[in-house]
Amino acid sequence: MNTESKSLEHFLTTSSKTIPQFIDSLDYHLLRKAADVIDDSIKNGGRIHITGIGKPAHIAGYLASLMSSTGTPTYFLHGTEAVHGSLGQLRPGDVVICISNSGKTSELLATAHAVKNNDCRIISVTSDPFSPLAKLAEVHLYAGVPEEGGPLNRAPRLSILAETIVIQSLSILLQEERRITPAQYVTWHPGGTLGMLRDDER
Repeated sequence: MNTESKSLEHFLTTSSKTIPQFIDSLDYHLLRKAADVIDDSIKNGGRIHITGIGKPAHIAGYLASLMSSTGTPTYFLHGTEAVHGSLGQLRPGDVVICISNSGKTSELLATAHAVKNNDCRIISVTSDPFSPLAKLAEVHLYAGVPEEGGPLNRAPRLSILAETIVIQSLSILLQEERRITPAQYVTWHPGGTLGMLRDDER
């Protein structure tokens, strides 16, 4: 891509190098362990929730929707409202996926502690396997990148991509286990072109 913006060029160059390296570093066994925790919870009547603070909260909403549409009903848990009554959506034995780049965000840690106090299980997604949030979790999934790629190197950019890739990968394993057929998928997604069976799927 030809660009006169050095910042954009840096972002694209960094992305093209960093994301493939991150994908190569994904730990299949930990993803499998996280999927097993979720499956065990569901078999025992548990439900799945995803939470985060700030930008991770936005992708948590998307990822909850994605997982729900591919066979694993998942609920968004507001990262701060949780400790102001929204924990009422949890039942003992549920699994809560907590997303935080640092794993040290005080608001999310308060929510994570409250989640555990409500007898729920935690899967954490952070860039630091030794962070407080990672240590609270039954399974920690690494989502670290060396830099964000943008001006000031502060706004979440590549870290958000890494977190999304991790939970997308988890959703693939879960969907694979559910053996979702095209007909089943269409019943959950009747609107738009995704809700139409292709000729080769009939």
